[in-house]
Amino acid sequence: MISEVTMPSMGADMTEGTIAKWLKAEGDQISRGDKLAEIETDKTVVEMEAYSEGLLRKIVVEEGSLVQVGTVIAFIGDADAEIPEVAAPAQKEKSAEPAAAAPAPTPAPVQQAAPTPTPTPAAPTPVVVAAPGGRVKASPIARKIAEEKGINIAAVPGTGPGGRITKSDVENFTPSPAFAASGGGRPPAVMDGSDTPLSSMRQAIARVTVKSKTESPHYYVTHEVNMGPAMTFRAQLNEAIVDDGDRVSVNDMILKAVATALLKYPKWNSSFDGDKLIGHSDINLGVAIALEEGLIVPAVIGVQNMSLIEISRAVRDMGKRARGEGGSLTQAEMTQGTFGTSNLGMFGTDAFSAIIVPPNAGIIAVGAVKDVPIVKDGNIVAGKVMNATISADHRVGDGAEAAILMGEFQKTLENPARLML
Repeated sequence: MISEVTMPSMGADMTEGTIAKWLKAEGDQISRGDKLAEIETDKTVVEMEAYSEGLLRKIVVEEGSLVQVGTVIAFIGDADAEIPEVAAPAQKEKSAEPAAAAPAPTPAPVQQAAPTPTPTPAAPTPVVVAAPGGRVKASPIARKIAEEKGINIAAVPGTGPGGRITKSDVENFTPSPAFAASGGGRPPAVMDGSDTPLSSMRQAIARVTVKSKTESPHYYVTHEVNMGPAMTFRAQLNEAIVDDGDRVSVNDMILKAVATALLKYPKWNSSFDGDKLIGHSDINLGVAIALEEGLIVPAVIGVQNMSLIEISRAVRDMGKRARGEGGSLTQAEMTQGTFGTSNLGMFGTDAFSAIIVPPNAGIIAVGAVKDVPIVKDGNIVAGKVMNATISADHRVGDGAEAAILMGEFQKTLENPARLML
């Protein structure tokens, strides 16, 4: 018996992937669930799992090759099984860097008409050449140095091809007295109006968000959560577990509260599919992680069976791997999320609404825990509150149902002993 191994889809928006590294070699014994290869997607590097067992008989696609989802990349099977003939997949080598632009042609010298010798003319003053649309032609490093020195890039003569302003042009530029006199020597602010090509990751984010907002009818329900008890509980818990090297964050408590609410109202842990809701036996909570390249939302798998401290450890480990520290994200983490969370509190955001990650039914977005005056027993006292907003798919549930889910979420955080259940 022989089984095909195909390029998997690591998300609804993925159309192609690159074999970053084979983790097994031809002839190795493979079991279901073994990490077979590292796949580079538009967003991150993911470990691909094997879904059949036997010997890794043949690797069809070599490392570094970019192929379409569904392409046969290897065969797993018995030692004596015949390997089918497959056409070589269309592979595209990933370019290391964009091709450099061709230099502008050098203008032909103008011939002198007079036959008599004339004095050698002074070298012409280089001119600043504007690109189409009035933009000044300058290298990125030249723009950066000009910005650091407070120099108006448009005032610097360019000596590069076609009058392009180079790094040395900016470094050797001395403002004239007239230039220094205008505006007290400080140049006017100049915005770089050049186009910015989108990275493949940003294009993938664009596809997923458009798909979500187009296909999922979003609506929003916001609750204000009294976080005073939760913050006191967190401080006491962290003091008790510090010797174990653990530390619980506000976000860890949020994940536990979401899991508690979903256990009671499992409808929101499902996905809309035409004439039915697809239920899930595990609560896999997506955690939005902002990387330098863009946003990813890997999921913590099986949160319903984790303690608060286990959730904390899992989130820290996943965050490190998402940033390329100590491993890669798994295929399950990138494809099996059942509900989402997003936290912008660390940026000082009070409240916001997130976009649902398809095919989830919702995502809860939380802002910062703020010190505010609150009314307690008829008196105004210092308190701590946090705004939490669910973005819900109206095909799955109505506003009252989302409000009930948020009420359970709020109840858990405002009675933090429930976080230890």
